[in-house]
Amino acid sequence: MKGRSPFPPVFWVANSVEVLERFFAYYGIYFGFGIYMETLGYSRAQLGIVQSLFLLLSYTIPVISGTFADRFGFKKVLIISYLAYLPSILLLILTKSFSGIVLTMLSIGLAAGIFKPLISGTVRAVTDGTNKTLGFGIFYAMVNVGASFGPIIAGRLRAISWNYAFIAAAIGICVMLLITIFFYKEPKREMEGATLKGKFKDIGVALSDVKFAVFLVLLGVFFWLPFWAFFNLCALYVDRNVDTAQLYMSLKGVFGAPFANFFSHEDEQGVRRVLGETISHTGYIIMIFQVFVSRFFERFRALPTFMLGLFVAAIGLVILGLATVSAAALVFLGIFFFAIGEMISSPRIQEYITWIAPKEKAGLYMGSNFLAVGIGGGLSGVVYTSLYGYFRDMNHPDYIWYTLAAHLVVAILVFEIFRRVGGEFTEQER
Repeated sequence: MKGRSPFPPVFWVANSVEVLERFFAYYGIYFGFGIYMETLGYSRAQLGIVQSLFLLLSYTIPVISGTFADRFGFKKVLIISYLAYLPSILLLILTKSFSGIVLTMLSIGLAAGIFKPLISGTVRAVTDGTNKTLGFGIFYAMVNVGASFGPIIAGRLRAISWNYAFIAAAIGICVMLLITIFFYKEPKREMEGATLKGKFKDIGVALSDVKFAVFLVLLGVFFWLPFWAFFNLCALYVDRNVDTAQLYMSLKGVFGAPFANFFSHEDEQGVRRVLGETISHTGYIIMIFQVFVSRFFERFRALPTFMLGLFVAAIGLVILGLATVSAAALVFLGIFFFAIGEMISSPRIQEYITWIAPKEKAGLYMGSNFLAVGIGGGLSGVVYTSLYGYFRDMNHPDYIWYTLAAHLVVAILVFEIFRRVGGEFTEQER
């Protein structure tokens, strides 16, 4: 694309903060949390309750925090989110009871919910029609830099002591606070005259649009629900149901022992095994390929591109299920295909929704978008984590991935019907 506008310094500062938050505070803890709760002796049903409550809170709070950001500025609300994060993470060191874990994770979910719309809102505020797709692609790649290295470091630390992982997360939050105070400059946008009452009224107006409200519900049930089920379950599935010693040998055979050792540890018998959370995510693939995928797909319309991503992700889920009944190394191929599908679909749908909005309402519309994520996340644990426990008790944990793949295939049909009946939304041009 010719004449692409350059990104201002705050774009890179915001993305740096996003990397650290995903690295330490969010994915570094969350990807391995199922393993943590199973280590403490809790059931998959109890894990599902924690996952659903955590995701529901962390993805519905942005509806409110987005309005506060538009009213008081992104920088001030960012600092508030850090001050909520820090004591919540440290509480994980002190509590081991189920009620204590639930309350602590809800506190972390609150902090995460305050934080979530602020960086994407910053990206929207400092991009225009010439660089929006690349800007959101870079943002999504930065999310996945953190999502890649966070679980690796946290996994290595939890192999020694879970408390070390929690302390590292707290240190990361402190670094984010300092970066924001000294380097984050509030992006210019038309928001100074807005009132909180007006913002809440705007939310009502946005949701009173039946077409937009239906679209958010469909996104929650048919995209974000299976999406979050993958992240809720993949680390636990790999760690408990796949031959992780064979995964180590596969990594060692291709990349050598030093590389494979980075993702593994020795068990009590001295056998090297891959730590489930270190490879059971898409971040390490997305951080390499996201910009290239975004550059390629920016020429195509948003919704058809989104649906193509769902199909590719479904293929990955089927392959992931085959890892327990065939070669363990299929885990890597399954995650790769799911990652390609995610790269095609997720950043594009986020970009699509923010560009439905006027620039001065970026935080508001991203907040409305998080309602859809909250619906999917809130259902994911109680539906699919519990279903995984049922399939696992049947000695068929692979069934969970075939079920999720079918869910995505149905989603493609649903969104195609929506597109034909309701038509696509009109994106704003600046």
